[in-house]
Amino acid sequence: MLFGNHTRKLPVLAIAVASLSMLVACGSDDSESSPSSEAPASSEAPTTTQADPKADWPDKIVLGAVPSEESTALVESYSKLIQVLEEELELEVEFFQATDYAGIIEAQISGKVDLAQYGPFSYVIAKFNGADIDPIGALVDAPDEEPGYQSYGIVKTGSDITDLEGFRGKKICFVDPGSTSGYLYPSAGLLELGIDPEADVTPVFAGGHDASVISVNNGDCDAGFAFDAMVDSVLIEAGDIAEGDITTVWKSEVIAGSPLAMQNGLPESLKAEIIRLVLEVANRDALLADGRCTSADDCGLTDENAWGWVPVADSFYDGVRAVCEATKSAKCEG
Repeated sequence: MLFGNHTRKLPVLAIAVASLSMLVACGSDDSESSPSSEAPASSEAPTTTQADPKADWPDKIVLGAVPSEESTALVESYSKLIQVLEEELELEVEFFQATDYAGIIEAQISGKVDLAQYGPFSYVIAKFNGADIDPIGALVDAPDEEPGYQSYGIVKTGSDITDLEGFRGKKICFVDPGSTSGYLYPSAGLLELGIDPEADVTPVFAGGHDASVISVNNGDCDAGFAFDAMVDSVLIEAGDIAEGDITTVWKSEVIAGSPLAMQNGLPESLKAEIIRLVLEVANRDALLADGRCTSADDCGLTDENAWGWVPVADSFYDGVRAVCEATKSAKCEG
């Protein structure tokens, strides 16, 4: 083919010489780069490019959470998520139950926890303090719902406290210093009225949203704070308080929903698969459809009994950062 149509114009001898030269040249090339000598290399190439995508995955990942209420079976409320991750990723998922927000923050900063369910404020604190994490999604009660909730300021029904101004000088139940709806937003609300949440009230950290509400109901605190569903439904349905026992005298602005955050240092292919599973498989509708749940009542996720997670970006929590700065909270400083 190198000679094309020009061979027709050459004398027969020239053609023979040229043909001989061509054969010799081809013979010398065969020893260095002939298709047969290249075959082993080309047959090995797909093995390299098609290597096991899980080759750099760890044998185990750790999922951590903090209970929103007193719970001895927190891991049970995460069992569906754990099941999805273990079955689909084909690796072990270890559960880490922190006793408070500081515990989960420290665990992710140190890299001991790969996935963690946060409150918005504790997520922001973790980022402020160097955790290399980003949110996968935020908890919602329905797939078309905007992820968000409110903090309530509450009193025992019949109390002479009728608004947030009435909290001044009283014994007040907060949840935890790292709680969004149980401390950060309540602090911002008090500060707007010129009430120092440390000096102008007697603060009590109840340890859980349920404990804060129950303490107010029992008269152990004059007033307190907790997230909306704990007051409106969770404790009533559990029989811990009766409907009408508690009166809400203050509501915060809508707070960005609670995020599930993941370590950025995990292998890229593993991160992509975890994101897909959390957002597409670990929700009430998908779990019912694939038979992992037998009924909607058996299909709540986390101790908030949520539908699942919807995607959010880190910037979704800029509003929390703004409140953080407004309160001048030392927790917000990295």
